[in-house]
Amino acid sequence: MAKSEKITFTGALGDTLAARLDRPDGDIRAYALFAHCFTCTKDIFAASRIAEGLTAHGIAVLRFDFTGLGASEGEFANTNFSSNVGDLVAAADYMGEHLAAPKILIGHSLGGAAVLAAAARVDAAEAVCTIGAPADPSHVANNFGDDIKKIDAEGEAEVTLVGRPFRIKKQFLDDIRAQKLSDIVAHLNKALLIFHSPVDNVVGIENAQQIYVAAKHPKSFVSLDDADHLLSRRADAVYCANVIAAWAERYIGADAQPGTGEDVPAVSDGVVVQETGKGKFTNIVSVGGRHLLHADEPLSVGGNDSGPTPYDFLMAALGSCKSMTMRMYAERKGWPLDQARVTLHHERIHAEDCETCETKTGKVDRIDSVICLNGDLSDEQRRKIFEIAERCPVHQTLMHEISLTAELDE
Repeated sequence: MAKSEKITFTGALGDTLAARLDRPDGDIRAYALFAHCFTCTKDIFAASRIAEGLTAHGIAVLRFDFTGLGASEGEFANTNFSSNVGDLVAAADYMGEHLAAPKILIGHSLGGAAVLAAAARVDAAEAVCTIGAPADPSHVANNFGDDIKKIDAEGEAEVTLVGRPFRIKKQFLDDIRAQKLSDIVAHLNKALLIFHSPVDNVVGIENAQQIYVAAKHPKSFVSLDDADHLLSRRADAVYCANVIAAWAERYIGADAQPGTGEDVPAVSDGVVVQETGKGKFTNIVSVGGRHLLHADEPLSVGGNDSGPTPYDFLMAALGSCKSMTMRMYAERKGWPLDQARVTLHHERIHAEDCETCETKTGKVDRIDSVICLNGDLSDEQRRKIFEIAERCPVHQTLMHEISLTAELDE
């Protein structure tokens, strides 16, 4: 099942923007960044359903509310098309720093025009997808009707859009009128996929034609047949997600399949740890060339949470060693130990709070273990088995002096 997490980052105008990261319940093959339609939010059906569909294909999606919309801070009246593009770049920068840079940019309606304009500033992006996008951002002014004259004359006006009032300033009109999107599309230098419905009565199909003609190959067009502009039917959004995932295979490094372990050098008597390229901290661990594991950090610190943390592995090593040692001891004694369980927790504590530590200042690491022994054992047998756990090799290694060496592989 896909997982979703709330995220915040700073937008182009300095406001805190609200975002949501939808990620698959397994390895993340690539990240996508989604831009919603004009005056919409990240939670509109088209955005949430497409994100859900992409996670089924191993693609994580970050969708966010532009400045002044949804749960994001800021004043909508102070925004414009250029600030939306800036918000997109800020989102991509956040992803590159805390997750992984987006390889796919997806934009719906005016968000589609925004991703076209932002693409050149997102170096990692290999593929750009638009859904019902206008060929010219000034197309959005068609929604203002006769209020355009008032905005031009008085500097601003309250405009009703989808049943809600929005304050539009003249600077917004000036900004969209100044955009030259066709020139940007002509020099996109990224793969382009254009979705559009021939019966779209908000942004006409001729816009898709203009974008397609302006773009250079590789470019593709997919008709959404009888879909409406907002993709209000689930089937239309799911179709978009499936097509995007299949089309993007060529551009997100599907051939390399990082993280499968196929390119990890095998050593028969040691461990190799190698970055997968799927996330900021994601690594694949090859043990003796026979066992493959994943190591990662939680989402809260910028990881993908696709595997245990290094300290998790440390506790796993200690706990499994204790369990195995108790099993060997019980069998050698012929004692009826049915099952051993070791629960461990790691934390950093103040040295002054540790009565048995030689260190008296700063902080020290503490690993707490709770051992549960099931079986028809006497109290004496339980005590002996419990005591033997501290004599396991890993426990002894951690308690004694350790020599750690390292060299640079030339």
